[in-house]
Order: sequence, then structure tokens, then C-alpha cells
Amino acid sequence: MIAFFSDLNGVETFYAVCAGIGSFFVLVRMILQFFGGEIDAFDTDLDLDHTNVDVGFKILSLHTISAFFMMFGLIGLALYRQSETGFVPSLIGGALAGSIAVWIIGKLFKIAGSLESSGTLATSKAVGRSGTVYINISEDGTGRVTIPSMSRDCEARTKDGKALENGTPVRILEVHANVLIVEKIKF
Repeated sequence: MIAFFSDLNGVETFYAVCAGIGSFFVLVRMILQFFGGEIDAFDTDLDLDHTNVDVGFKILSLHTISAFFMMFGLIGLALYRQSETGFVPSLIGGALAGSIAVWIIGKLFKIAGSLESSGTLATSKAVGRSGTVYINISEDGTGRVTIPSMSRDCEARTKDGKALENGTPVRILEVHANVLIVEKIKF
């Protein structure tokens, strides 16, 4: 290891150290994620578009910073040592490669975030479905209806204001402020 660094000049050592530190943290993060661990000490969320921050792009996270330094160091070293482009072009190339790595990680966070679901189905999708009264709907009052096709139950009242008893099959006609408007299914 020392022989490797003794063969490098100052610029090459800088790139190698950046690549080594970035690679170390990327590797540690991958191992911890594999075993279910997390490193939250350096994660900072910035609300860029005023939506859900967890779905958004985490600019200042340990993962993105370490990926930046890993790619910056590897590409910068390759450009400087192998391609002999000089310091400024290798610096620009390394910074560009690091920025692309951060952009790719941001896109991956966004894709992973879009796979997340709250598990709550929109009540508006209940219109036209059938269900069963499971808590009596009182006259001019509300009760609860189970909608098996949506695996949920909701507050409901009848369109005509009549009472319905537990077990009565109903059809959902409308939704007003998350209260289902139902009618009894006639056989």
C-alpha cells in the first residue's frame, strides 16, 4: 500500500485519497444496508420542491457525498495519470463524473420513492362498487360500510336518508368529504 502511494505525485495522491475515502464510505453503506443498518449522522434533507422530502433528492447525504468523492477521485486519477490530460482537465473531468454519480443516485432515490405507497386507497375510487353495511346506518345519520374489493371500510349514509341494518348489501353512488353516499342493492 505504501509502495502505491510512494509512486504517486501530489495530485495523484489527492485523487487516490478522495477515491479511497469515497469508496470506503460507499462500501460501508452498502454492507450496512445489506444487513439492515443505516447511517443517518450526516443525512440532511433539503425540501427543493415543497413535496415529500423522502421522495425527493437528498443532496447532502453521506451516500451522495461519498459517491461524489469516489467518482471524482477515480476519474480524476485516471485522467491525470493514464490519459495525461493535466491537472485542470482531470479536475473538471473528475468533478463532472462525481456530479453525474450524484445525479444518478438522486434519480435512484426518486425511483425508489415512487415505489412507496401510503397503503390508503382513494375513497373516490369506491364509486360504483358494492359493499356491506357493518355498522348500522341510522335514519338521516351515518354508519360504516365495508368495501371488500378495496379491503377497507368507510363512513357512509344513505342517499334517501333511510336507515340500513348491519349486513345490508349496498352500492356506492357518490363520495362527499370522505363519506360514502350509498343505496340498498335490490335483488
